[in-house]
Amino acid sequence: MSDAIQIARERFRVLHESGCFVIPNPWDIGSALMLRGLGYEALATTSAGFAFSRGLPDTDWAVPRDAMLGHIAELVRATPLPVNADYESGYAHDPEGVAASVQLCAASGVAGLSIEDNTGDAAVPLYDFDLAVARIRAAVTALKGSGVLLTARCEAALIKHPNADFEIDRRLVAFAEAGADVLYAPGLRDPARIRQIVQMVAPKPVNLLVSAPIGLSVADIAALGVRRISVGSAFARAAWGGFLKAARQVANDGSFAALGEAEPFDALNRFFRDAGR
Repeated sequence: MSDAIQIARERFRVLHESGCFVIPNPWDIGSALMLRGLGYEALATTSAGFAFSRGLPDTDWAVPRDAMLGHIAELVRATPLPVNADYESGYAHDPEGVAASVQLCAASGVAGLSIEDNTGDAAVPLYDFDLAVARIRAAVTALKGSGVLLTARCEAALIKHPNADFEIDRRLVAFAEAGADVLYAPGLRDPARIRQIVQMVAPKPVNLLVSAPIGLSVADIAALGVRRISVGSAFARAAWGGFLKAARQVANDGSFAALGEAEPFDALNRFFRDAGR
């Protein structure tokens, strides 16, 4: 392991020890460089952002594992910042497969990675409880001694499980007991519920996904005890939103008005000329 990777992993662990930080999600080298330039202290990949950039959906592991590993490694090399990999369900169903897959991800130089309990099967969207816990336990064992932080995700809210709160509670507690370093349940919005989750798995840190306005600021979320805030695919979708707004105006109205909202060419060119050095 290189000194740079070790430093990034140590820094990432320290970031989780106190306070609250935002970890944004770039989808390519350019966005990673820009986010570093804006002063963010760590980055996280977004499976959706990358998939959309490849013309693929963010479902059913549409992006092959090797392609995702290549993308993750590219972002790790892009800046000296710690990178957390959105590693979906670990590209395997059984614990042994998850362990092998997680080791490949760790070899890319990431400072952390997340494993979720979504099967990718709409008919049975969550792994059975015991299997979900065994998968996390296998990932913990595979990462032992590496310094890579493991985030365990429960997708019950996102897949609209009929008893989502119950599943989130029992799974996050079990994932924490299995050795996960960070706990994460995408889809939480209510402040009281967020605080409850934080207290339930304490002292382990919680990641909160904010991919749309939820009426809470970074300071509000920090006051709830959340240690890490991610934005998922939101920045990538914001970029798509600006692109489509301009493209639709030209196609439908013959108007170029939206181009006035574009970032100036000189500013981008100057930034990347300097960042490239």
